[in-house]
Amino acid sequence: MFSGLLDLPWWGYVVVTLAMTHVTIASVTIFLHRHQAHRALDLHPLPALFFRFWLWLTTGMVTKEWAAIHRKHHAKCETAEDPHSPQIHGINKVLWTGVFLYVKEARNKETIQRYGHGTPDDAFERKLFSRFPKSGILVMLAADLLLFGIWPGVLIWGVQMVWIPFWAAGVINGLGHFWGYRNYNCSDASTNLLPWGILIGGEELHNNHHSFATSAKLSARWYEFDIGWMYIRILEMLGLAHVKKTIPTPRFGAAKARADFDTLQAIITHRYDVMTRYVQSLKAIAQEEFTALKAQSEGKFTVRELRRWLAAEEGQLCAEERQRLATVLKDSKRLETVVMMRDELTALWARSSASSEQLLQQLQDWIARAEQSGIRQLEDFSLRLRRYA
Repeated sequence: MFSGLLDLPWWGYVVVTLAMTHVTIASVTIFLHRHQAHRALDLHPLPALFFRFWLWLTTGMVTKEWAAIHRKHHAKCETAEDPHSPQIHGINKVLWTGVFLYVKEARNKETIQRYGHGTPDDAFERKLFSRFPKSGILVMLAADLLLFGIWPGVLIWGVQMVWIPFWAAGVINGLGHFWGYRNYNCSDASTNLLPWGILIGGEELHNNHHSFATSAKLSARWYEFDIGWMYIRILEMLGLAHVKKTIPTPRFGAAKARADFDTLQAIITHRYDVMTRYVQSLKAIAQEEFTALKAQSEGKFTVRELRRWLAAEEGQLCAEERQRLATVLKDSKRLETVVMMRDELTALWARSSASSEQLLQQLQDWIARAEQSGIRQLEDFSLRLRRYA
C-alpha cells in the first residue's frame, strides 16, 4: 500500500489536519468575511490571492456567492428571507444541514446579483476559481493522497471537506443565533459562543460581530480573544493589510448640564453600549419588583424569565410570553415606565427622517423625564447619558 511522501506517526497526521483546517478557517474569516463581505479591512493582493487559492482547494466556494449570501443574512436577519436562520428553519436543520441551505441560496440569482457586488472579477476568478469551483477540491484530494498515502490522505481530505460546512454553516449560523452569551443587546438573537475565538478563527464572537458588522476586530471585552484579529495585526505590521474600522470604545467625560449635539452623536455611535447598559438597569428593577409581582400574578414565573422577557425584543418572544409580559407591565408602573422609555430611546437612532435638531430635543426631553421619574436606575442612567463624549 502506497504510504505517501510523508511518513508520519498518527499524531503527526492529526497535527497536519488541524493546521490545514485552521488555515481554511483563517481564510474564511479574514478574506471572505471581514475583507470581502464587510470591507472591514483592505488586503494586499498577495495574501488575498493566497486565501482565494486555498479556499478553492479546500471548499470550492465562490467568493461572490459567499459574500452575497452573508450580506443577505445581515440584511434580512431572522426573517423569512434569511438564508439560514435557526429561528426560521429550526436549530437542528441549520446545525446539521446548514450547508444545504447555503447551496440552495447560492442558486438564487437575484441574491447573487443584488448582494454580490465588489467581489473579485479578475482573470484568476473568471478562468479558474469561479469557472471550475469544484476542481480545486479534486486537486487537494490528489495532493493529500500523494503526500500522506491512501487511507490517511482520504481521511485528511474528508475532514477538510466537512470542516467549513459544519463549523461555519452549522455551528456559527446555528448555535451563533441560539445559544451563548451576549455583550450587546442588538436587534437579532446573535450570541457569543465562547470568549476565546480560536477554533473558528474568532467567529465564536458572533454577537459582537452582529452588533458591529464592519469591525475587523471581533473581540470586545478584555477577556475575549480573537485569533483572526491577531493574524490581521500581523499582516498589517508586514504591510499586507490595512484595518479600516474596529468596534468603537465609549469615552466618558464630566456630565454636561444639558445634552448637546456631541452628546447625541456619541450616544448614536455607541447605541449598543447604551442599550446594553439600559437593559442592565431594567434587570435590576425587575429583581426589585419580582416578589410583589409574583404575589399579584396568577401564573407563576421566575425572576430569570422576567429578566429575559424585559431584555428581549418583541419579535424574540412567543405570543404567550408577550401576553405574560403585558400582564406584568400592567401590574408594575415602574417596569411599564422603563420599558416605554427604552422604546423611546431606541427610536432616537431609528428615526432616519428626523433632523438633528429634532433628535436633540427628543434626547433632552427624555433625559429630563428620566431625572424626574423617581426611579433611581433611570436617574443614574440619565447621568451616564450626559457623560458620553
